Formats: sequence, structure tokens, C-alpha cells
Amino acid sequence: MATDGLAAKLIRNIHDLPLERSERAPLYDSSGSRLAPGTAAQKLGASYDVIAPGKRACPYHFHHAQEEMFFILKGNGTLRVAEELIPVKEGDVIFIPPGEAYPHQLINTSEADLAYLSVSTREHPEIVEYPDSGKLMSISVDAQGRRNLVVGRKAESLDYWEGEP
Repeated sequence: MATDGLAAKLIRNIHDLPLERSERAPLYDSSGSRLAPGTAAQKLGASYDVIAPGKRACPYHFHHAQEEMFFILKGNGTLRVAEELIPVKEGDVIFIPPGEAYPHQLINTSEADLAYLSVSTREHPEIVEYPDSGKLMSISVDAQGRRNLVVGRKAESLDYWEGEP
């Protein structure tokens, strides 16, 4: 039989974790909970997310390093991927490899909540690109495990030797 300490390192129940709301009108409104922090997971990240009716959880984007998988647990909506709109429903499992061929975004196009579980590889450093806005986000992790984010645009890039002696 597992001890409470071992169970805490290995098991999360999506119904026991508080959801944190993220809203940016008019398009974005979701609530979610990261599942992996505090567990024994070293190469996987996971979260439980609920998108409000008619809203989105995050901007259209693609990862250079991380691979993602989404399990639609409740509701239905639309997967915007590679400039296509694909209907998704409860029970669907979505696989998104890294790379510019698969920019993606989940949109709740229904009148009810869209709930899903996302699982991703935790590759660092990571670069995320946002085709709609032309932004780039760099994600790195320091020795203490803290995430460092830098957001910019390609147009603002510098020459490799800029500012060097």
C-alpha cells in the first residue's frame, strides 16, 4: 500500500486542485491548474484547463522544442491548427508535434465549458512563436528551477556582434 508521501509525489486529482482564472477580454477566458509541480515528474508537464463558452485559453502559437497532447474531457470546440479549423469533441485526443508546421489554439465555439487535460514534454530552453502577432517567447529554467521568460519580436533582433568588444 502506498504511503501518503509517495502518493503526493505520483498522483494528482483534477477535482481536488483549485483553478486559477486567466481572463483577457474580449477573446480569452479560461481557468486552469498545473498538475506536475511537486510531483516526481521530470520530463512531463500537465495541466487541467477549462475554456469559457466562446473564448480561447491562449494565443495561436507553436513550440520549437515541446510536444503537446490534449485530451478533450468535456464539451466541444474548434482546434485552429496550421490555418485550418477542425471540430473537436469530448473523447478526442489531439497530438501536436513541435515546429512551425503546427501552430495551434483551442477555441470554445460552444455554449458550454470546454474542459481538457494537456500534457507536454518539458524541453528547455524553449522558443514559442506567435504567428498572429509576430512575437517570440524564450523560456529557460535556472539552476533553482525558476522559469525565465523573455518576449520580443523578430524585427527587433540584433546582430550577433552587437555591443561586443
